[in-house]
Amino acid sequence: MTGVPLLPPPGVVAVVGPTATGKTALSLALAHELGGEVINADSMQLYRGMDIGTAKLSSDEREGVPHHALDLWDVTVPASVAEYQKVARAAVEDVAARGLVPLLVGGSGLYVRAVLEEFDFPGTDPAIRERLEAELARTGPAPLYERLRAADPEAAGKILASNGRRIVRALEVIEMTGSTFTAHLPDPRPYYPAVQIGVDRVTAELDQRIADRVELMWRQGLLDEVRALDRIGLREGRTAGRALGYQQALAELDGTMTGAQARAATTQATRRFVRRQRSWFHRDNRITWLDGAGPELIPAALAAVRGAAR
Repeated sequence: MTGVPLLPPPGVVAVVGPTATGKTALSLALAHELGGEVINADSMQLYRGMDIGTAKLSSDEREGVPHHALDLWDVTVPASVAEYQKVARAAVEDVAARGLVPLLVGGSGLYVRAVLEEFDFPGTDPAIRERLEAELARTGPAPLYERLRAADPEAAGKILASNGRRIVRALEVIEMTGSTFTAHLPDPRPYYPAVQIGVDRVTAELDQRIADRVELMWRQGLLDEVRALDRIGLREGRTAGRALGYQQALAELDGTMTGAQARAATTQATRRFVRRQRSWFHRDNRITWLDGAGPELIPAALAAVRGAAR
């Protein structure tokens, strides 16, 4: 620990950015330098048993750094940002209360914002949700998206027309509250004092890292992991069953894709996801961007923390 001045408690150091840029390695280095613990902000690492396909660190790989907000849900449970927010904020406050630095680490932009910003979630109505999901299953997302675009054009502009789960959620909130979904989106006012460090790499290099990571996942036994999760309901999970790599591995196990096709599809889908992550994070001018391949990555990140702490 270097004695770097800290933000006012419970100040957070967030390490964010696209998949495969080097956030994990940087977070471990910062934890050692600052005296910190990691709070996960990767939505798929919240699922128990989804380890290889999410690049979740094993206990040994964590280098003695405690990690929080991992393995919350079974794969059959739909993701809940509201539930995650409670767990992650409790971890932030526990780490800070012990005089350590909370390091919020991950590439799930909504989850990062749910921790760092004023963000209150409307509840859910099971009857409305069930009706909308039945309609989604029957008609696909297009008619629901058109309804959302008519009711809340701003929200429709922020949600992919193919993202049935988010469209259903937006329409549910509109029907429950009588107001737009946009009215319930995060307020950019900070909930915690924070410094946000973004890690990225040039596209060609990142594309290759993604391809290498996908090949490694299959070599490490992703198919065996997915086979075991399938026995406990993976393909019924509305969130987990559609995760990058897992959906494609299920297709390989079903015989609808060859191994080569499944790996290629995972690589292509991950590259598309990276483009969306960049679009999300680069809209936020509070993030200090660093080159994940740069030789001065760790000193530059520490300098960003020092600068914010002044």
